[in-house]
Amino acid sequence: MDKLPPANKPPTFWQMLHSVIAAAFGVQSSKNRARDFSNGKPVHFVMMGLLFTILFASILLGVVQLVVHLANS
Repeated sequence: MDKLPPANKPPTFWQMLHSVIAAAFGVQSSKNRARDFSNGKPVHFVMMGLLFTILFASILLGVVQLVVHLANS
């Protein structure tokens, strides 16, 4: 079985997650961005980005509801 050289190896799940989080906050390094664009599949990043956005928004909504609930107590 042929192994891909490190330069052509697709990013791992954790590398993609790191890239999505870094990109969401605007701190993505150019090295990682180049790796993602050259070796990653766009659909994986889109799906992970959507899931991250939904999770992030849900957490924020939960925190706001908790704060409002505690403020009204």
